[in-house]
Amino acid sequence: AMPNKKKYNVNGEPTGMKAQIQFADQKQEFNKRPSKIGRRSLSRSISQSSTDSYSSGVFPRCVPPALFPPHPHFPFAISLAEMPALMALRKRAQGEKPLAGAKIVGCTHITAQTAVLMETLGALGAQCRWAACNIYSTLNEVAAALAESGFPVFAWKGESEDDFWWCIDRCVNVEGWQPNMILDDGGDLTHWIYKKYPNMFKKIKGIVEESVTGVHRLYQLSKAGKLCVPAMNVNDSVTKQKFDNLYCCRESILDGLKRTTDMMFGGKQVVVCGYGEVGKGCCAALKAMGSIVYVTEIDPICALQACMDGFRLVKLNEVIRQVDIVITCTGNKNVVTREHLDRMKNSCIVCNMGHSNTEIDVASLRTPELTWERVRSQVDHVIWPDGKRIVLLAEGRLLNLSCSTVPTFVLSITATTQALALIELYNAPEGRYKQDVYLLPKKMDEYVASLHLPTFDAHLTELTDEQAKYLGLNKNGPFKPNYYRCPPALTLPVPSSSVPSQCPPSPVPSQPCAPAPAWGHLRFNPTHPLR
Repeated sequence: AMPNKKKYNVNGEPTGMKAQIQFADQKQEFNKRPSKIGRRSLSRSISQSSTDSYSSGVFPRCVPPALFPPHPHFPFAISLAEMPALMALRKRAQGEKPLAGAKIVGCTHITAQTAVLMETLGALGAQCRWAACNIYSTLNEVAAALAESGFPVFAWKGESEDDFWWCIDRCVNVEGWQPNMILDDGGDLTHWIYKKYPNMFKKIKGIVEESVTGVHRLYQLSKAGKLCVPAMNVNDSVTKQKFDNLYCCRESILDGLKRTTDMMFGGKQVVVCGYGEVGKGCCAALKAMGSIVYVTEIDPICALQACMDGFRLVKLNEVIRQVDIVITCTGNKNVVTREHLDRMKNSCIVCNMGHSNTEIDVASLRTPELTWERVRSQVDHVIWPDGKRIVLLAEGRLLNLSCSTVPTFVLSITATTQALALIELYNAPEGRYKQDVYLLPKKMDEYVASLHLPTFDAHLTELTDEQAKYLGLNKNGPFKPNYYRCPPALTLPVPSSSVPSQCPPSPVPSQPCAPAPAWGHLRFNPTHPLR
């Protein structure tokens, strides 16, 4: 068992002896790592039978230092009932194997829900190798169970920065195995391949990206003419924006704060930086608990929404001395600076709900005059010379996935969207997708939503022929144009009488948008489950 309290130096590194890490079937390979990276011990070694059988070669295994579950599938079982769409997709498509021949390299949060996604991709014919996109969100028992089940997983909870990049490199750089699809969350995996192994893109069919940070990186590459494969922007699909970002964060923000601080929300003054979908969810939850909520925002449309929802719009400097909690939800950098941190009241809680760990300037706190005290897992007190302290959660990284869990049902929606995006890109005829960033076709969004409706015993109303003709719609959808529910900061095209053939403008100004492809070219052509 790991101790609950550690001492850290000014660089944020644990002091004292680091444990040793051992790999039952890759000890020799592990020794190739840079010597400055510490090694950690396993509570149990992986058996020789867990070596990979995807090819004639044997894949080395990277496993986390954790107590293994009593059965390799134990972490997955808790998620199956709450992930109906993935189960339905697996049942309907596994006979046709729409991902047969796909070699997917992934970099996402490694949780029980991700395990169900990986098993689903495997059932559909894919081979997978995985690393973690966050150094704190990995569930060790899940990573270990995946390794036992034959999935090469390179991750453990509490990786150092060097560990993080080493794991991504080992996930990609393996003899005799070449990925042809990328599933990324944050863009780090894509960035690493561009930086270290650019020739791999000659065989990669596409990238599926689900975060604001990663999508922004893809648009930058596209604008610079450096994006050499098609990419699917899952983050801005309705089934991601309106469910994962909004409803998931509405519940998990309270869970994360409760687990780390045991605080009471009633009467607390909170400032939420950013009123996008994540910010909306956080504000709604905190308001319902009786907190006094302020909002900061740069976008006048989102700002007006905050005002209409009953929140006071402020600049951070105006309230920084009085608030009890500061939550960042922007995906930007240096939203909370050292100047803000110096002016905070004693015991102010600071945390981040955006994907990027750059929103809070944590690096500015790594100075000799400030003392860091680890009081519990993912909770640090940063103490000023005069005795004032702030409570920093997860060192400024993603709060809900680092310090708590997120609702499985909502992640089922996102995971199904990711799976369909992979199927779409992998099966697309040559030339259908250019070297650009695409939005998920609206038909897929609607299909993902429909797969989850039976859970609620919900019954859709069907259009009559007359009604469908009046609206100019197909009775089976899509019911919304591709520009429906884009981020409010975007300038949308003027709707025509028919569904436009273009996706909305990219978040990068003047970036040309890619044509929205049809659904029908897939070998696996799902039918509406409720028709």
